[in-house]
Amino acid sequence: MNALTKPEKAPSFDGEVVTDVKVRFVELPLGAGTAALLTMDNGFDHTKPNVFGPGSLRALDDALDAAYGHDGVVAVALTGKPFIFNVGADLKGAQRLSSREQAVDLGRYGHQVFRRLGEGPVPTFALVNGAAMGGGLEVALHCTYRTISAGVPALALPECFLGLVPGWGGTQLLPNLLGADKAVTVIVENALNQNRMLRGPQAAKLGLADAMFEPADFLEQSLRWVAQVVRDEVQVERAKVDRGTAWDEAVARGRTLADAKTSGAAPAPYRALDLISLAKTASRDEGFAAEDAALADLLLSEEFRAGVYSFDLVQRRAKRPAGAPDKSLARPVGKVGIVGAGLMASQMALLFTQRLEVPVVMTDIDQGRIDMGVDYVRAEIDKLAAKGRVSRDKANRLKALVSGSLSKEVFADADFVIEAVFERMHVKQEVFAEVEAVVKPDCVLATNTSSLSITEMASQLANPQRVVGFHFFNPVAIMPLLEIVKAERTDDPTLATAFAVARSLKKTAILVKDSPAFVVNRLLGRWMGEVSRIVDEGTPIDVADQAFRPLGLPMSPFVLLGLVGPAVALHTAETLHGAFPDRFYVSANLARVVDAGKPGIYAWVDGKPVVDPHVADLFETPATPVVRSSDDVLEQVLGALAEEIRLMLDEGVVAEPHDIDLAMLMGAGWPFWNGGITPVLDRRGVSERVTSQRFLPKGVASLP
Repeated sequence: MNALTKPEKAPSFDGEVVTDVKVRFVELPLGAGTAALLTMDNGFDHTKPNVFGPGSLRALDDALDAAYGHDGVVAVALTGKPFIFNVGADLKGAQRLSSREQAVDLGRYGHQVFRRLGEGPVPTFALVNGAAMGGGLEVALHCTYRTISAGVPALALPECFLGLVPGWGGTQLLPNLLGADKAVTVIVENALNQNRMLRGPQAAKLGLADAMFEPADFLEQSLRWVAQVVRDEVQVERAKVDRGTAWDEAVARGRTLADAKTSGAAPAPYRALDLISLAKTASRDEGFAAEDAALADLLLSEEFRAGVYSFDLVQRRAKRPAGAPDKSLARPVGKVGIVGAGLMASQMALLFTQRLEVPVVMTDIDQGRIDMGVDYVRAEIDKLAAKGRVSRDKANRLKALVSGSLSKEVFADADFVIEAVFERMHVKQEVFAEVEAVVKPDCVLATNTSSLSITEMASQLANPQRVVGFHFFNPVAIMPLLEIVKAERTDDPTLATAFAVARSLKKTAILVKDSPAFVVNRLLGRWMGEVSRIVDEGTPIDVADQAFRPLGLPMSPFVLLGLVGPAVALHTAETLHGAFPDRFYVSANLARVVDAGKPGIYAWVDGKPVVDPHVADLFETPATPVVRSSDDVLEQVLGALAEEIRLMLDEGVVAEPHDIDLAMLMGAGWPFWNGGITPVLDRRGVSERVTSQRFLPKGVASLP
């Protein structure tokens, strides 16, 4: 079809919030002539970003009619409302597609409209003033030129993260603009690394923009640049794309990345790499038709439906945690105390200082440890300043907020005190008793315990209602999840304050009932316990460890064991066994590994895990070993997880399966395209086999 022909066929989404495209004609500086300035705006503020559904595509199409039909227009410029350019396809609408024909129509329609920008009668300019993702970045790629604001916080092609491919030109235009290697980075590597985003300066350096301007006068400077290009017919210099073996090597690198991140379990990155490979030689018609076919296949896949479910959990449920008290009950926090100055405590101190920007004081029983903790925080702030993440003045202000003391008297005026000491009940009870003796009556007392009872921890205090679990995951700066644990007597103002602090820390918080190991560690403990039992009964370590490759998890159980440490894993297993002796297994072989002081099961050779021969010698196998296949291992362990989740829901540990999935996504790194854990169990039929019912209705995280 000719790029200027009006598309005839377009699907529709019920209830679509249409992103309108307002057209105004402006006189360019320098006497360059008249430009059509198109502004995408759905009528809401930045909290409801512009997206592309069929109605929004029609609005852009109509705007291009007006722009190209106006006499004397020398350029068309496309921009967005304040802070938002466009964040891509309307995912909620896309998941309502019920046939492949509808999905193909959506892909073709997006291509038809966007091509009018890339193949029109005058040069087109994308003025990327704010967040640009997915189709929002693709529409910019179709334009002849691009400017970007230095203040853009997020630019990405996140489709592979959600089980899709960039299907409106991204896989064809990006490699032909930047080269295959950079395209693989943006489309596959960044997406599979928890949807890594680019900021404005990074995108410009990569070559995604031809010019970058400061936010304060971005539109003015961009239009002046447009005028220079149009009036002077400036030839914008772009790096030459290598179409030789480097292209194929980049695609091969992408396949290695996809294998490492998904173990072949997710189709989307491989389809994207096929399309990038095709872009080396394909015409636009051929490449865009291949995108239409891939997009149609994936839009009707289980992975995409699970990906949308995950996206909805993170974008909606995480912002309105189930069971959280009214935020009006939260007390202000003007000073934070941290009991402990070890690595975990120091990481917390850094986060509180950065996000809350209030005084943070650490205590410990050893001055040397205190000094190390304070020095760690200040050194990390200096690193941020060196990278330009904070100004030098702000860095100095933040460093001045951090201090340490041997005496808990410094907590007298604190509003929130959190302990991060040794994971033993009597130690934590003693710490809280000492803190309660000096803090004011409304100070929140929080614990970072990963498995101990908050109720028991608070039981000897005069005011147990102000004690709450505040469980971070390691590393604190990276892992988004916070389990906020309500003990038997925790009151609503304490809970509300904890959730308010979590929001300020930019963490995803879920409300959890006080129960052994809470959510993530309870499930990981059951997982590790079942795998350990299977190995102790005679299945080889490598067979058991590789059984989970079909799930595409971030790491296998024995690799995870090395990360958390055998001693921590053993302690968690013993705690859970004490609470639920019939279900949680304590491995005698793991105990031997801990006694021997080994850091894990594996030694790493050339970046690959190999069973440490010294560890192998420690393992004892029964006289009549039971050797299971990888398939049998997977089914047995998934069955155990299904049982545990049903019990957790029956016990009221969390409100719904959605909270367990959100916890596994944000606390254990389970892939978005899995939907967390319960969609996997439902999809494989494990839920019904073990518990006689699904966790989620059909259509929630799966095809209807």
